[in-house]
Amino acid sequence: MIKGVILMNDKGKPRLVKFYDYHPAEKQQELIRRLYGVLSSRAENVSNFVKIDSLFGSDARLVYKTYATLHVLFIFDSSENELAMLDLMQVFVETMDRCFSNVRELDIVFNFNKVHAILDEIILGGQVLETSSSEMVKAVEEISKMERAANSIMAVPSITGWQGR
Repeated sequence: MIKGVILMNDKGKPRLVKFYDYHPAEKQQELIRRLYGVLSSRAENVSNFVKIDSLFGSDARLVYKTYATLHVLFIFDSSENELAMLDLMQVFVETMDRCFSNVRELDIVFNFNKVHAILDEIILGGQVLETSSSEMVKAVEEISKMERAANSIMAVPSITGWQGR
């Protein structure tokens, strides 16, 4: 089971945090700080797979990848394959790239709803739902169409003169 997905910049500032197990806000902040400590202390020539039993309990693993100034972290247990998680991470980033055309940190900050929608298309409740980037892009486009339709309904022009009656 996937326990969490975190996107953070190279300074340790979280840009997306999604845990699939309940953790109070204080514990989440502490986990993010400690995960950043693990990432920042690792050399560039070592594996992207880390056992993090001390942070998330027994059997917890972390796979991470750095894209420019953005770290993408997947936390999971032994029921998931490490290479499959690395591949899923790549699918997530490719999907964001297709939705934002070369995703950057600011895209994640200003379009967090869309990023959460993409993640929810991939993972729900810690289980992998979809691994096809093109299917996820279609789903996100459908969600965007529905949002635009809902916004156009809300933007009905007011009728003058009816308030005085």
